[in-house]
Amino acid sequence: MDIHSEEFTKAVQAAVAAGREETLRAGVSLFYRDSSSGLNLMEQPDGRKFEIRFIPGAPADRNYEVVRELAKVAA
Repeated sequence: MDIHSEEFTKAVQAAVAAGREETLRAGVSLFYRDSSSGLNLMEQPDGRKFEIRFIPGAPADRNYEVVRELAKVAA
């Protein structure tokens, strides 16, 4: 499969989406940088999302602080 093909892109997007869902179903929070806003986010298994700030040099289990909870956008 050509890595520059639309087929490859769709396969990668599907794998990422499946991994995200599996992680949240397992009760684990996700930490990521949102590509559209550039914000560092934490998404919890219950669907809530928070803007976070990483704390350099802090222990791994306490290396961030919550800036604010993000409101859910109505569909």
